[in-house]
Amino acid sequence: MDSFSPAPGSLTCIIVDDEPLATAVLQRYCAQLPGLQLAGIFHDALSALAFLQTTPVDLVFLDIEMPGLTGLQLARILPAGPGPRLILTTAYDHYAVQSYELGVVDYLLKPIGFPRFVQAVTRAQTSPAPTAPAAPVLPPSGAEPAAGAMFVRNEHRLQRVAFDDILFIEGMKEYLMLYTADGGKILTLQSFRRVEQVLPPQRFARIHKSFLVALDRIEHVERSKVQVAGRLLPVGDAYRDAFMSLIRAYNLL
Repeated sequence: MDSFSPAPGSLTCIIVDDEPLATAVLQRYCAQLPGLQLAGIFHDALSALAFLQTTPVDLVFLDIEMPGLTGLQLARILPAGPGPRLILTTAYDHYAVQSYELGVVDYLLKPIGFPRFVQAVTRAQTSPAPTAPAAPVLPPSGAEPAAGAMFVRNEHRLQRVAFDDILFIEGMKEYLMLYTADGGKILTLQSFRRVEQVLPPQRFARIHKSFLVALDRIEHVERSKVQVAGRLLPVGDAYRDAFMSLIRAYNLL
């Protein structure tokens, strides 16, 4: 996306919604308010998050149910520091309690009428910008991690994750999804490189540009796949030889 320069005195915003009709309605509404400047439209939460990490805006119109990362998950992992105000846009009313726990400005039920849209924007103009604490994630380079565990930033808190509980880790652009033995998923802003510095190398192996697995959780190995917790994961060509050498070294064949 081209660089964005807000007009002086305007309230900048983005729209995050995977439904083209919904984004078209909101785009039309934004164009009718002189004090509202649309900086971008995004059809998935990860693309919006990448934009927000480099381009601050005042307001986000955020759909809740989207494939991959949901709107509520995005709201919980927005970059630390002064953040944008959030207006949730959804066809479902049962998320209201969760949304207000996140401190959203307003909760708009689809189909959204223009008067209701104006009311929400007016409320956003008078509400203070939210703040969030700084976001330490893993120990600094060279630091010794807690024995048997690491801490990751998840939903504006540091969450302890025991190495024994990790099944595998999946890369999702700038984020990692940790899959745990209890069936849970933990999304954190982090790189594989940094996580590999913390995880015990004798217990975990990178098998693909998008996957890292716990060796003792592997159920079976094929030439191009491994199975972990019933899920088949690809083994990338660039990682295959090193991975198979590691498997043989630890008598897992």
